[in-house]
Amino acid sequence: MRFSIETRLLYRFQEPCEVLLLVEPASTDTQTVIHERLTAPAGCRLARFEDPLSGERRAVFDAAGDVEIGYAAEVELAAVDHDFSGRPAGRVRDLPASVLEHLRPSRYCPSDRLERLVRREFGHLEGGEKAGAIMDFVGRNLTYEAGVSTCASGALDTLADGAGVCRDYAHLAIALCRAADIPARAVSAYAWRLDPPDMHAVVEVYLDGRWWLADPTRLAPVEGLVRVATGRDAADIAFMHIFGKAELLEQSFRVDRRERLAAVA
Repeated sequence: MRFSIETRLLYRFQEPCEVLLLVEPASTDTQTVIHERLTAPAGCRLARFEDPLSGERRAVFDAAGDVEIGYAAEVELAAVDHDFSGRPAGRVRDLPASVLEHLRPSRYCPSDRLERLVRREFGHLEGGEKAGAIMDFVGRNLTYEAGVSTCASGALDTLADGAGVCRDYAHLAIALCRAADIPARAVSAYAWRLDPPDMHAVVEVYLDGRWWLADPTRLAPVEGLVRVATGRDAADIAFMHIFGKAELLEQSFRVDRRERLAAVA
């Protein structure tokens, strides 16, 4: 499937500072950026960086006063199987080194505090069935509600509050999966059919030798997720990190599916 993406960010910076921006789709084996355009005021001195291992692409720019950043792209997604039911969980000794860190607790996902809950709720399940049951548990026990959580809220806060937004759903699902010895990580993505449009946080679980996407909010189809960044939790995938102070004036996101034109003989 092919998608067109548009992002507009307007912020006011009280004093000059640098900003790390993470809004460009990653370049991966299953995701190709056909064309793109990143725009910023001339005085921003924008620099771009690409991670050759993850395919993630970042931009850093100088900001002062009112700054508007725009991004537009067309991205092609390859057809991928997203059904991990029945997939086995691997033994720890067989996991790639890069996967091991996603078994351990992280800042927003204190999985070591949830092991008893996991044994009680999911101890009778294995592999893909256990991961799927965890996604269902999170979706069933949380209410999607803005304003309940803050940037400091973690999985335990979300479990206690019973509500949150996409990053809170993702943190709880990741923490529960790790407590169940299933590697899990956070993914930021543009999400087709998400209403209202926004940068979306979802989950990936490692089963049967590969990563599988899942959205515990059930608000967007996983086949329409355009990956931007991947990491342990929200601290790694935030679309903007400001090294100073700023005020949000406006921001918008848009994702549309594009029909591919048939070749004419």
